Amino acid sequence: MRSKLFAAALAASLLALGGCASMDRQTVGTVGGAVVGGVIGDAVLGTPGAIAGAIGGGYLGNQAAKK
Repeated sequence: MRSKLFAAALAASLLALGGCASMDRQTVGTVGGAVVGGVIGDAVLGTPGAIAGAIGGGYLGNQAAKK
C-alpha cells in the first residue's frame, strides 16, 4: 500500500510542478525535493521522517538546481 501511495504522490507532484512554467529552476528543485523527501521520510519513519525528509529533500533539490 505504501508503494502505491508513494507512486501516486510522486506522480502528482511531478504533474503539478510541470504546470508551473513561471517558477525558476531552483524553486522547482526545492519544491520537488521537499515533496519526494517528505514522502520517502514518511514511508520510512512516519511523521518525524516526513518532516526531516522534506527539509533535507528541499535543501538537496535546491543545491542540485543551482548547478
